[in-house]
Parts: sequence; structure tokens; C-alpha cells
Amino acid sequence: MTVETESPENSEKTAAFPSLTEATRVWFRIGCLSFGGPTGQIALMHREIVDERNWISDRRFLNALNFCLLLPGPEAQQLATYLGWLLHGAKGGLIAGLLFILPGAMVMLALSTVFVLAGDVPIVAALFFGLKCAVLVIVLQALIKVAGRALKGPVPWLLAVAAFTALFVFSIPFPIVVLGAGVMGALAPALFAPAAHGATASGPPALLDRMMEENPDYARGLATSARRAGLIALAAWALPVLLLLPLTGVYSDIALFFSKMAVVTFGGAYAVLAYVAQEAVDGYGWLSASQMLTGLGLAETTPGPLILVLQFVGYLAGYGQPSSLSGLAGGVAASVLTLWVTFAPCFAFVFLGAPAIERIQGNKSLSGALAAITAAVVGVIGNLALWFGLRVLFRDIDQMALGPVTVGLPDPSSLDTAALAIAVLAGIALFGIRLGVMKTLALCAAAGLAAHILIGL
Repeated sequence: MTVETESPENSEKTAAFPSLTEATRVWFRIGCLSFGGPTGQIALMHREIVDERNWISDRRFLNALNFCLLLPGPEAQQLATYLGWLLHGAKGGLIAGLLFILPGAMVMLALSTVFVLAGDVPIVAALFFGLKCAVLVIVLQALIKVAGRALKGPVPWLLAVAAFTALFVFSIPFPIVVLGAGVMGALAPALFAPAAHGATASGPPALLDRMMEENPDYARGLATSARRAGLIALAAWALPVLLLLPLTGVYSDIALFFSKMAVVTFGGAYAVLAYVAQEAVDGYGWLSASQMLTGLGLAETTPGPLILVLQFVGYLAGYGQPSSLSGLAGGVAASVLTLWVTFAPCFAFVFLGAPAIERIQGNKSLSGALAAITAAVVGVIGNLALWFGLRVLFRDIDQMALGPVTVGLPDPSSLDTAALAIAVLAGIALFGIRLGVMKTLALCAAAGLAAHILIGL
């Protein structure tokens, strides 16, 4: 049964808890539309799961997000896994996490193959360019909504501004900002009480909250399934690594190198990509610096987490090997191995940690810590949105020294008028005529293609 949303009264009477089949369709939709990096992906999930369907409350969504931000790995994919687990146990978490990865992975596999065979994909790049411009507006819409619901009172607002300033102006490492906010909230939970208790939107309770009230054993079942799934995920991660380590060659190197990346990628993909690029290009010689930049560009314009650029790196590493398994077969095999050792740990981290987060949510210090992290996350999303927006709208970003700090500011003469025009079009479609996300994305993709045909974008 679908969830009725015409009015709170009608919704509360007729809404049914989503079946696994219904949720799977939604997770597949999210996986296919998850463009724009973590900010756009989190915004899309919030719209689909919280705003439109009321499956999960704002409070649980934000608590899950806060936990995933503290984990190594792609936070948006881990958030999908966490939310899927809340709705349908370990099976739901596995489906949600995999469907978040697979559409982008299939696209990246196809583009990697096209790249090694044909060298360039301008038409596809033009379509993705239009989508990327539309995501800017979707992120802005989500930022406004999250800030309005999560920042209750002056202290959370000040913390959000402080987090933004720390990241954008002073380049303080992301984990330090988030952990610092958590410590502040744990030590002074009363300062964040309005945010901790007021993050749920008005209207009927979320369907998950209602399920937990009606079925006290539901949460216990979730914890049991998560622990089992977490141990299986750890074993699935370790097995190919242990089997390949005694061997020499590219596949053992891939297994070890990308496994190491999976446990140190705190702060999102951007925090580790510079290191990956250096090692892949200079250390292993798997690809050139120019090819690495191409892979990053493809990853930024395909659905799924940005860390899928590692799949491109793995593909080129396997493709160029002088062995029996080389060429396209070697590229595909190395690509699959890279995906496996990169994402298997993500499932383990979520499944093993999420039950503890759910169990201690009533603790005042923890609630204060999570509420403070939520406030900081608003600043984090603002910083990421600005970072992403500047690089979509401007071709050149100059590092400007302002006193003791260095800030990346755009060169006004490098404004991309086509990107600006498509972003304005997306704003009119979403905010003006309320066209909806799907139609807006399609409209902007078409606009990107038109710009490529008319002006050679």
C-alpha cells in the first residue's frame, strides 16, 4: 500500500508500514538518482524517506547521519544502509546499501570500458553536466529544510556557523569539527535540548516510530540481525584479501591498497582522493595523472558515491596488466575486486555500530552530542554545497591568502554561463512551478545536452 500524504489526518489513518518490495523500489530510485556527491544524495534520501513518505522521523534520520559521518567510508551509502536496516533489518540494509552502489557502479563500469576503447564520452558528459547543475538546487532546498528543523535556538545556529567557518576558512579537518561538536553537546546537553527534541516535523508520527511502539520486539530483532550481518560482512571483506595476499601482482596490490583506504577515509572521499591519486599514479603506475582526473570527473557526474572513482582506478590497473587476465576481462575483474574490498567494510561498520546507537538514544549526554553534531552537520552541508557549487559554476578556483588563512575563491571571469543558466532553470522548476525532482532532473539533463549541441559544451 502506498502512503497517502494529502493531510496529516488522512495519512495517520491510512498509511501502512512499507513492505520490503515497496522499499526496494524506492532504494532503486534513490540509487539511480543519487547525483551530486554526498550533499545531493543525503538531500534526496531525506526527501524520499522523511518528507514524502514519513517512513522515518527527522530525529532518527539525523541521528543515523551523525553516526555515519563519524565512520570511515562514503557517508551517504552508509546512511542508506542504516535506514534500510531500520525499516527491514539486515536484509533491508543490504538491499538499500547495494542499490545505492550498483547503478553508479554499472555506469562507471560502462564508462570505464568506453574510455579505454574510445577515449571520451562527450554526449554522456553533457547529460551529466545538466544533472549536476540541477543537484545544486536540490542541495540548497535540503539545506534550508534541515537547518529549519535541526537548528532550534541560538546555540545550534552559532555552532553551525562555526562549523562552516572552521571548514571553509580555516580548513580544519572534518573529523575534528564533528567530534568537537559532539564533545560540546555531551558536556552541555541542555544547550542543545531544543534541537534534540525538536527535530521532528509536525504531523503524524513516522511509520517506524509507530511500528516500534506497537511491537516492542522489533528493535531487538533489528539488533540481532545487524550483529549477524556485521560479522558476515567482515568475513566477506577479509576472505579475498587473505586469499590474494600471498600472491604477487596487481590483484593482491588492489586488495590490500583499497582495503587500507576503506578504513582511513574519514571525512568523505575528498579527504583521501589526493593520496589515492598519488599512490595510484606515482607509486603503482596504474594510470596517468590525466587519466586520474578523467576518472574523478566521471565519478562526480555519475550516480552513487564519489568513491566510485576507485573503481575506475582499479579498472585501468587490471586492464593494463601483462598477464593472461588483462584487457577488458582484467579491467572488469579488477573493478569488481576494488568495489568488493572498498564497500564490504562499510556494511560491517554500520551493522556492528548501529544497534548501539539506537539503544542509547535516550541518554541525555548522547542526545546532546548528537544534537550538537546535527547542528555542525548543517554547517558541513553548507560548506560542501558551496564547495560543489563553486566548482560547477566556475571553471577556475584560486587560492587566496586572507591574513593567516588561505581560502579557495572563484575567478569571476571563469563563470560558466551555461551552468548558471541550467541551475537557474532548475531553481525555477523546483521552487517556482514545483515541477518535482524527477522532471527537473530530466529537464536539466536535456538542457545540458542542448548546450553541448548548440555551443559545443
